[in-house]
Amino acid sequence: MGRYDFKAVEGKWQKIWEDEGIYEANPGEGEKFYLNVAYPYPSGAMHVGHGRTYTVPDVIARFKRMRGYNVLFPMGFHVTGTPVIGVSNRIARGDQEAIRLYRDVYKVPKEVMERFTDPHEIVRYFSNDYTEIMRSMGLSIDWRRRFTTVDPQYSKFIAWQFNQLRKKGLVAKGEHPVKFCPNCDNPVGDHDLLEGEKATINEFTLIKFRLADGTVVPTATLRPETLYGVTNLWMKPDGDYVIAELKDKNERWLLSREAAEKLRYQDFDLEIDSFVKGSRFIDRVAKNPLNDEMVNILPATFVEMDMGTGIVMSVPAHAPFDYIALRDLHRCGKYRNIRPIPVIKLEGYGRIPAADVIDRMEIRDQHDERLEDATEELYTAEFNRGVMLQEFGGDSVGEARKRVRSELLGRGDAAVMYEFSERPVICRCNTPAVIKLLKDQWFLRYSDPEWKDAVKSCIREITRFIPPELESEFLRTVDWLNDWACTRRVGLGTPLPWDPAWIIEPLSDSTIYMAYYTIAHYLKELDPDLIDDGVFDTIFLQKDSQSSLDPEIISRMREEFLYWYPYDYRLSAKDLISNHLTFQLFHHASIFRREHIPRGIVVFGIGLLEGEKMSSSKGNVILLKDAIERFGADTIRFFLMGSAEPWQDFDWRDEQVTASKRHLERFWNTVNEIIEMGEGEKDLEAIDYWLLNRLQDRIRMTINALEGFLTRSALQQAFFGIESDLRWYRRRTETTRPGAIWTMRYLADCWVRLLAPFIPHMTSELLARMGKDATHVLYPEVDEEFINPRFELEERLIEATYNDINEILRVTKITPRRIILYAAPEWKQEVKKVILTKRRQGRVEMSDVMREVMENPEIRRHAKEVPRLVKRLIEDFRGIDKDELDLLLSADLNEYKVLESAKEFFEQEFGAKVLIFDALDAAYDPAGKSALAYPMKPAIFVE
Repeated sequence: MGRYDFKAVEGKWQKIWEDEGIYEANPGEGEKFYLNVAYPYPSGAMHVGHGRTYTVPDVIARFKRMRGYNVLFPMGFHVTGTPVIGVSNRIARGDQEAIRLYRDVYKVPKEVMERFTDPHEIVRYFSNDYTEIMRSMGLSIDWRRRFTTVDPQYSKFIAWQFNQLRKKGLVAKGEHPVKFCPNCDNPVGDHDLLEGEKATINEFTLIKFRLADGTVVPTATLRPETLYGVTNLWMKPDGDYVIAELKDKNERWLLSREAAEKLRYQDFDLEIDSFVKGSRFIDRVAKNPLNDEMVNILPATFVEMDMGTGIVMSVPAHAPFDYIALRDLHRCGKYRNIRPIPVIKLEGYGRIPAADVIDRMEIRDQHDERLEDATEELYTAEFNRGVMLQEFGGDSVGEARKRVRSELLGRGDAAVMYEFSERPVICRCNTPAVIKLLKDQWFLRYSDPEWKDAVKSCIREITRFIPPELESEFLRTVDWLNDWACTRRVGLGTPLPWDPAWIIEPLSDSTIYMAYYTIAHYLKELDPDLIDDGVFDTIFLQKDSQSSLDPEIISRMREEFLYWYPYDYRLSAKDLISNHLTFQLFHHASIFRREHIPRGIVVFGIGLLEGEKMSSSKGNVILLKDAIERFGADTIRFFLMGSAEPWQDFDWRDEQVTASKRHLERFWNTVNEIIEMGEGEKDLEAIDYWLLNRLQDRIRMTINALEGFLTRSALQQAFFGIESDLRWYRRRTETTRPGAIWTMRYLADCWVRLLAPFIPHMTSELLARMGKDATHVLYPEVDEEFINPRFELEERLIEATYNDINEILRVTKITPRRIILYAAPEWKQEVKKVILTKRRQGRVEMSDVMREVMENPEIRRHAKEVPRLVKRLIEDFRGIDKDELDLLLSADLNEYKVLESAKEFFEQEFGAKVLIFDALDAAYDPAGKSALAYPMKPAIFVE
């Protein structure tokens, strides 16, 4: 048999698959199944997190092919935007952090990295590297359709897409706040960032408090309705502040140096006049613009100079940070005259809600990390359920917020400032990003109400989501999504067709490329100059348009698109719901016919490495190429699919990957041993039927799991479940019997095919050893011939009895000479049946059960025992599910005969004489144990 050589086996089958082109999918060869996954951005090496991303769809693709579907699983490379340019520039200027990352972590050869000053060289190197690694992972991709987003044919496709959107009035110029890199002088999207990918842009209200000399003291808040409850302002005594002139408003502002810099990007025309320390303003007073109350400026260490303006308005009744800071000062004997002013009534909380939260969470001081949680709880509760006190309007918090904000903005006592929801936000060029108010920028009008309604209709009526709860998250995203800056001045990509000084940004050019895959292999052979909008109108919209291309070619592309589209499932990271995954629904809803709306979306969780989040920039990754070299592709696939469901986070742990390798080696040895035993004969005993029946269950559960993308659950059934069954079977029978050999050979054939989507190299080799065409085998289906729940119940009784005996011996530490088993009598079986039948019908009441069972004369003879038995069985079956209920009612077991059939097995296992009695007719019962026999749980006495 020999040791499993994964390198030889994996190399062999990858070559066979490539030479035979078996993953090249063409129309008309069975029912189609089209799935795709987020194409990678090849600006760095693949790590094991990428391995999970691309293995999940491959497992599903292989599963569907083996079930007779014509499967399309394509791949392309996303290279537009500025990330690769940022990398190139950093390497060109000798950035040691970037050089270390690419040299030491990504292991790029020196002579190759010297060419990385050209961004196209980075794209070329890593896209080829990704392709090679994906082949090494055994991914069943149709590589004919490979493209990059800078291919001229793809640019024609993107230009057509944006012309369609413009015709519908969904692209327009406007003024909006965007993430912006000062160094690149360009807006940035999430894919352009090293850190802060999840940061959103929040709109703050700047409240203009004023000092006695008229200097404006602006404070940024998301809660202007709480202005009624301001007791003081907070400044950081040792913080660096500036006095700045706002030329267009003829005002002098006091704010942090960082805030002044940020506001310059948000269309504030300010000029710094002087630099001051916060301590200069402590204990001065400022006027509240809403009620003209004078409030003190107090010192606070929690003030963040780069958040808002570096000055915070204090509402201690409703803000935990403010309450705890004021309490700290009170404990030092300071400012005890300042007391919280409640302005919001919140059911379930006291007069000072912030105090309630602080006390309940036992927060010690303003440095306690739990203050963030306290703030989140209270702010959310007050916004959703809070009502303003009557003296402050009596309306809801939401309505009061709008009213106060509108009033202050209208009279010039407030302004608007934009701030990130989290920090830091760092561009890939290693420059902190800012928020810039862009003018004359092109935007996708995602705020358009009709467009939003069309997308919501698709979400509710057409697109399936895995897991299902994602639907509500997509709907929420559609609700809050605003206009999106879709163009940049620099970067790789497609020029905006009607304004070519702008380049379409990377998230906007990757919304409908799933349709492009269907015809990519045709387009790459065509002269891009001959491809115009009319070509795509004919293919994707079924319009009759004139074109310079051969009509036959256009017809074939149109037929291919109509065959494959819509795609059945798209897989992508769950953090892309807030942008890409929702954007692509917007674009499909606006451009394509309703019958071509995406049918399904599956999301991925994140990858961890030994409990820490993977990060290429921090070097906290395992390169996929290195992992394949060390463990083999099938081991990696097995581990990744077994560690978590796709939408859950997975944790790469070296010892668990090593254990996966051992699991596969054990599987390899087991199946080879069975192959070497020969074919056997179909002369079956009860234990054979049990294994075959159990196998049908494993097949059914594996198929159901994979249909729902539950890859971990499927692997639990298809590998560990069957292995456990086979281990028990080998203990229960003589495996050299012809019937046992036939049974194990049947199981091995099904087992290997069940695992083929997960470990395709090893299973292909095993199938070949079985004499099968490994590239064209079908997935196992449930064989009705071997479904018989009686065998399951019988073996369950034997196994449970075996485990109970083991537990008794473990606890008592007895070396048994004799073991006596007492099977539950028939009358107890009848009571069980009554209770199970009533459980199937609904609620089970003890009085109803007693009334029915006591009508049976045989049961009535045991009237004293019946209540205790009924009570116990009702409790035992309280949480039983439908499948288990059906199983227990499916067959009447003679438990005495079942146990008697396993007598020899028990004696061999325990090295003791075994006696078996019906509990009603026990010839030997010195301890009175027979009365304790229950259905499926015989009484046991050990001597």
